[in-house]
Amino acid sequence: MQPFELRGDGVLLATPTSADVDAITALCQDDDIQRWTTIPVPYRRSHAEQFLGQSVDPGWETGTNLTWALRDPEDRVVLGMVGLNLRDEVGSGEVGFWLGPAGRGRGLMTTAVRLVTEYAFAPEGLGLERVLWRARVGNWPSRRVAWRLGFTIEGTVRKELRKRGERVDAWVGTLVAGDPIEPKTRWLNVPTLTGSKVMLRRFAESDAQACVEACNDPVTRRWLGQLPSPYTYDTALGYIRSRENEHADGSAVHWAAAPVGGGPAVGAFSLMAIRDGRAEVGYWVHPSARGAGVATEAVRLVARHAFTDEAAGGLGLRRLVLARADGNDASAAVAERAGFQPFGLEHQAEQLGDGTRADLHWYELLAHPAG
Repeated sequence: MQPFELRGDGVLLATPTSADVDAITALCQDDDIQRWTTIPVPYRRSHAEQFLGQSVDPGWETGTNLTWALRDPEDRVVLGMVGLNLRDEVGSGEVGFWLGPAGRGRGLMTTAVRLVTEYAFAPEGLGLERVLWRARVGNWPSRRVAWRLGFTIEGTVRKELRKRGERVDAWVGTLVAGDPIEPKTRWLNVPTLTGSKVMLRRFAESDAQACVEACNDPVTRRWLGQLPSPYTYDTALGYIRSRENEHADGSAVHWAAAPVGGGPAVGAFSLMAIRDGRAEVGYWVHPSARGAGVATEAVRLVARHAFTDEAAGGLGLRRLVLARADGNDASAAVAERAGFQPFGLEHQAEQLGDGTRADLHWYELLAHPAG
């Protein structure tokens, strides 16, 4: 196959050549590129030469691995790289990419990968049936590109990728011929919501110790019977990192509650199972913050964001539900003070921390109550 160019809005894809060796070498010193890709570290000029001579040129000659440099269309400066590896399976290819600091935040990689996938699927192009995307877990910029282009995130595969002698977990996504090349779901933002007593913000890994303390507390463990035991620091880190997955697939928004002046988390508040204009509110509060009105104010902030129109930065939901186990009077008080009304009871629906089962009381709050 002969190398060829692809052009889009502000993007030129053209095969890297020996004239680009110094530029590629410089780009591959970037910490993020080294962190998320499989390039050698330290990266030397000889590695760029090997990349061209042992990967790029043979890949085009055999038609098995097509590599383009993402360039500025005006001066043709190399900003990043996009590759399409035509896998052993007939009709399948895998897209991979990286972008240097100068090209980030401008949507260039989304445009570039769109050009490559459109060529991959076109009958006059490669006529593929699917394109695969994989990225190391935690590579959110790469996942953003995949999301914008309509890739279905199939899940996490443990030890899927090899990175400099070790196997690491990876997200895997697919785009199938005929799929719209556009987002399939909302990627939900986590806005900072501030009240007089509490600030709701995105979780940070520095909140892990507060999560450990709260989730080993006997009161928390009584009412949240599904918590892992023991609840370790690694458990807390896993919990915090997993919140982002649900933001990315549009199913939930999770906040850490913190003092208005800053500091570690004193609680967790969530809008869960978001669909069809509805969501469920869930929360826990650190022992140090109980009895101070934190939960009531936080639930009110969450509800206000949920009911605010999308055009104004909210979620535009119409109904919230909240559940509490029989006997959890503190949670009942929070629900009632926040304006929720009881509407149902599930018998023996909730397993408590001691292994017994309790009735589950349900409450609701409507954006626009009838009458």
